[in-house]
Amino acid sequence: MKMASNADRAVVCVSGGMDSCVCAALALKRHGRVYFLHADYGQRTEEVERECFRRLADHYGVRDRLVCRLEHLGSIGGSSLTDTSIAVSESGPDPGVIPSSYVPFRNAHFLSAAVSWAEVVGAGTVYIGAVEQDSSGYPDCRREYYEAFQRLVELGTRPETGIRISTPLIALRKHEVVEMGLSLGAPFELTWSCYRSSGPACGRCDSCVLRLRAFAEAGVDDPLEYES
Repeated sequence: MKMASNADRAVVCVSGGMDSCVCAALALKRHGRVYFLHADYGQRTEEVERECFRRLADHYGVRDRLVCRLEHLGSIGGSSLTDTSIAVSESGPDPGVIPSSYVPFRNAHFLSAAVSWAEVVGAGTVYIGAVEQDSSGYPDCRREYYEAFQRLVELGTRPETGIRISTPLIALRKHEVVEMGLSLGAPFELTWSCYRSSGPACGRCDSCVLRLRAFAEAGVDDPLEYES
């Protein structure tokens, strides 16, 4: 049975990366009961990302957790994250160019699962750690995208549901995400960002470059191990 939305409950999309970790830490500070949702979609580093999700949930004592299987994204392909025949982009994002790691319309799948779960458990907020500034340029990480998705949620759920999509990191620079995480005590050592390797991190793919730059600009060491 569907429950009435509760402002003290929230569903958080937790990929296992640094942005979702900070987003989760923020949600836990704001809400009394938090639900962690993770998605496996056939990505190269699926196992290590799922393990990071588990460790983060254990670290925060979150018992309400769900792993969604979205294998169809891997079958659809079109991304270097799900198709090993496509080279992973290196050396950081190129402004105006959508990188090979973009998984077509991926965040809509994540949000759809999260909103469905939120409606069932009565959570009033769904968090996703999207970052528009200093990002890889994915079209589904833009503020306008989430504003449009909010309207979709309003139209596609029961009128009394009232679920809000929250993107608290959307306007931050990556080093500001690191700084926020440090202020919240976020366990960055339990996260994973590399697109190519399950360990040690390659240090060359777009995600590694963005992460290393963010920690450097924040003036702190990245706790992950890198190839070089």
